[in-house]
Amino acid sequence: MKKLFYIFLSICMLSACKVEVENPNSITLESFWNTELDAEYGVNAIYNMFYKPGTYARWMWFRFDLTSDEGFSQSPWAELREWTQFIYNNYNFSEGNGMTYAECYQAIFRANQALFHIPDIAFEDEEKKSRLLGQAYFLRGLYYYNLAVLWGSENKSVPIVLEPSTPGMQPNGNTETEIYQQAIDDLTEAQNMLPEAWTGQDKGRATKGAALALRAKCYMQIHQWQEAQSDLHWLVEGEGRSYYDLMSNYADNFTSAAENNIESVFEIQYSDVNKAPAGDGPNSIDPNLGLHRGQFFAPPGIGWTDGELRPWLVTELKKERNLTNGFDIRLKYTAFYQGMENDFSDNNRIYSLTSSNALWQQGNWQGRVFFRKYSSTDRGFDDYYNPTNVRVIRFADVLLMYAECIAEAGGSLADAVPHVDRVRARANMPPLATNHFVATTDRARFLKRLQTERVLELASEGHRWADIKRWELLDTQEGIDELKQRDPDFNNFVIGRHRSLPIPSDEANNNPNVDQNPRY
Repeated sequence: MKKLFYIFLSICMLSACKVEVENPNSITLESFWNTELDAEYGVNAIYNMFYKPGTYARWMWFRFDLTSDEGFSQSPWAELREWTQFIYNNYNFSEGNGMTYAECYQAIFRANQALFHIPDIAFEDEEKKSRLLGQAYFLRGLYYYNLAVLWGSENKSVPIVLEPSTPGMQPNGNTETEIYQQAIDDLTEAQNMLPEAWTGQDKGRATKGAALALRAKCYMQIHQWQEAQSDLHWLVEGEGRSYYDLMSNYADNFTSAAENNIESVFEIQYSDVNKAPAGDGPNSIDPNLGLHRGQFFAPPGIGWTDGELRPWLVTELKKERNLTNGFDIRLKYTAFYQGMENDFSDNNRIYSLTSSNALWQQGNWQGRVFFRKYSSTDRGFDDYYNPTNVRVIRFADVLLMYAECIAEAGGSLADAVPHVDRVRARANMPPLATNHFVATTDRARFLKRLQTERVLELASEGHRWADIKRWELLDTQEGIDELKQRDPDFNNFVIGRHRSLPIPSDEANNNPNVDQNPRY
């Protein structure tokens, strides 16, 4: 037998024969993308990117919240801290730049696979097929939106990839406007394919309303106000209005107790079903499906405290009293701060710790302001397995965007103001005309006041960086001076450079078709 084996081996060597053995434990293109179930798994794999550290689970919040004037970092991790201060020495720094950039493209790759292969799969129900494709278009559009917000510039720096990538591909770079347009194209396909609502275990998947709201965000970033207003009209006053409203309790938007509620337009589903030692790597068994944000932003002794809120947010939320002469209830659910136990009678605990004056007098707590939204205070602690869903787009955000679009498109302030008042009324705040009458009669003053209204309602929810970019506060010295008053990190801001992150060096160096962003 051994002799026969050597003879067979010699013949193979002489004739250069090739023996291929399929690994039964490895999924290949030939063995996958054949059935409806394969298509479902393929689309679910795109959603799975929400649980990776570079995206919404962890590091993206450092870019959206901490880089803006709402937040900052005092982390002992010097490079992590510097990336919230516009000090970028290593463009490949994974936690500040490279990982988020790479995982956005990993999500796009997964979407491209689904969009390439699903059309060739036979379905008994063509509507099911269409809905799967619609979700893939939506998710690809979401990640292109994020790429445009964070890395987009006037240079051709951000690649658009619309097919499954292969080793050696060197796609062309594109400008910020071109990236937004690609997202718009994807979301146009999505809104035509997605249902108006999901039921049962499918709740949380992308809907027509989510696609229109996200497309409106893209239009707004490139100042196409009429188009954005038209999209938002569907949710606020059009056919979709029956699906959305404001929750009566503001706090219901940030806990695990009232998830996928009527205010949620698009929501990421997090869970603590797989606790430690569950990992978040590509080959992890029973992977971590929790939100890591709280662990990194929680106060000292509870979390890492790598991110904090600027105190001006507390001051701003205290400027107006509500209709019963109390403080704005949104303050209570936005921040942990010194004196909060005096401002709200039932606000006397942080996690499982008392928030008495003695606690805030401690050296490492005094005068500091910490993140409260999406914290795990209902469990009494925070960790990497926070089960609280992230509401990426809330109906309150939609109402404020709609008001902005009406005003920017030249519409009547009489049509715009009621949408702002609707958001204020939920927090028991008086109508705009009571304390800000001029803002209800003058377009420029209304738009400036709207910038504050978005902070009061949406602070620390990941919208601020896109907002200040859209309002062009990053493009003029006057705008930067305004931001400096709230956040001294903007003393390091260089106009024409820091409005966009640098393209990771490996990408810029290895792809001659991609330009580095301006002044890097």
